[in-house]
Amino acid sequence: MILRFQSGSSREHVQMVREGLEKEGIRTLLSTETARPLVAVIDKTPPALLDGLKQDAQIEDIVPTRGDRRMVERAFFEQPSKVRIGSVEIGGGKVVMMAGPCSVEGRDFMLESARMVRDAGAQVLRGGAYKPRTSPYSFQGFGVEGLSQLKDAGEAYGMPVVTEIMDAAHLPAFVDHDIDMLQIGARNMQNFTMLKVIAEAGIPVLLKRALSGTVDEWLYSAEYLSAFGSPQVVLCERGIRTYEPATRNTLDLTVLPLLREWTHLPIVVDPAHAVGVARFIRPLARAAVAAGADGLIVESHPRPEQARSDKDQALLASELADIVADTRVLAAVTGRSYHP
Repeated sequence: MILRFQSGSSREHVQMVREGLEKEGIRTLLSTETARPLVAVIDKTPPALLDGLKQDAQIEDIVPTRGDRRMVERAFFEQPSKVRIGSVEIGGGKVVMMAGPCSVEGRDFMLESARMVRDAGAQVLRGGAYKPRTSPYSFQGFGVEGLSQLKDAGEAYGMPVVTEIMDAAHLPAFVDHDIDMLQIGARNMQNFTMLKVIAEAGIPVLLKRALSGTVDEWLYSAEYLSAFGSPQVVLCERGIRTYEPATRNTLDLTVLPLLREWTHLPIVVDPAHAVGVARFIRPLARAAVAAGADGLIVESHPRPEQARSDKDQALLASELADIVADTRVLAAVTGRSYHP
C-alpha cells in the first residue's frame, strides 16, 4: 500500500510513521515526489497497525497496490514522472522522437545517419552496437567499437543516444562510453539477474515489452529496475506475438490508457518493430501519439536497401520527417507539444 500524506505534512511526522512501521519489521520507501510526502509500505501490515494509520490525521489516503509493486505504481508519484537523458526530457507533456539505424554500420555511416535524424527533427539517436539476432549467422553488431561510433555521432550532432545492452558483462563498456540510455530488449525483459546489475549503474533505461509479456510482467520488470537503483525507467510498447502472421507483431495500443492508470512511468511506442513494414509505420505512429504516447522510437537509414538488419522497416529521411510533422500536429491536438 501507499500512504499519501497531506500536503505540508512535516518531515518529522513522516519519519516517525516510517520508524514506527520499520520497528515492527515492515519495510518502507519514501517517494522522491516533492508536492507531498508519499510512502510505500512493502510488507503486510497487521490490522492493529493499519487501524492506527487510518486514524492519523496527516495521512490523507491509503492506496492499495497491485500485487507487490510499489515504486512504479501510479500513486507513488503525484504527477506522471519524467526521465531526462542529456538535454531531452521524456514525459511531462512533450512528445519525443528517437530515431536511427537498427545497427551501427561504420563511423562515417553513423555520422551521416545522425545528421539525417537531426535534420528530420528527432531528438534522440538510436543504433545497435550489440545485435540480438534470431539466426546465429546474421550480423551481430560491432560491439564496443559500435558504442564508440554511436556516441561520437550523437555528440557531433548534439543528441543523446540509446542502444541495447544484451549482457550484464557488457555494462562497463556502456558506462565507459557514457551511453545516455540503456535499452533492455524484448528478449531480456525478464532477465532479472541482468536487470539488477544494470539498475545499479543508475543509467536511464528504455524497457521494451517482451514478445509475449503481460502488462503485469512488464511492470514487475520495471519494479526490479527501480528497486535496485534505476528509477529512471521508460516503458516501450513494441508489439506482442499473437496468432496473426500478416505483420511482424501486433501493436497493442490498448496499453497506453491502461498504463496511465497503473503507473507513473513515461511510455514510448515502437511501431517499426510491431509492423515490420516501412509503409505501415506512419499511420501506427499517428495512432500511438493520438492515444497518448510520450514518444516514438523508429528505425531510419539513408539507404534502407543496404541496411545490415531490419531493412524492410527502415525509414528514409523524407518518411521520418513526415512522421515528425504528424507528431507535431497530433501533440498539439492532444494538449501537448513536440519536444524542441
